Amino acid sequence: MFNRNNRRRGEEGFTLIELLVVIIILGLLSALVAPKFFGKVDKAKLKTAKTQIELFGSALDEFRLDNGRYPTTEEGLEALRTKPASLPNWDGPYLPKPVPLDPWGHAYVYKSPGDHGPYDLMSYAADGAPGGEGNDKDIVSWE
Repeated sequence: MFNRNNRRRGEEGFTLIELLVVIIILGLLSALVAPKFFGKVDKAKLKTAKTQIELFGSALDEFRLDNGRYPTTEEGLEALRTKPASLPNWDGPYLPKPVPLDPWGHAYVYKSPGDHGPYDLMSYAADGAPGGEGNDKDIVSWE
């Protein structure tokens, strides 16, 4: 039978020093890996917003083909899901799901007629405000 008293010295388990060394090593590893991981998350959000804007653009073009115009600013992107009262040729919904928020949790900004074309569609990115640099740079439909 196994008895506690039969253990040899050094077989009792980990010492406090050993545990601290392991914790420090894990902390150093996470400090090296975390910034690279978060950089990938930011890039993924930017790509997601660009892709969603392109998909909205396709749905807006289909809407225009059916109705002879793009949705007005007042009708907004919701006109891609719900028929406006004044459009007899509306053949939607033009999006399979409700209009999502951008990857940062803000609503996409839609304006028609736009300043850069028949419509402007944009995400204000991480800061949720116009302009910005880096992760705060606006993602727009006309670029």
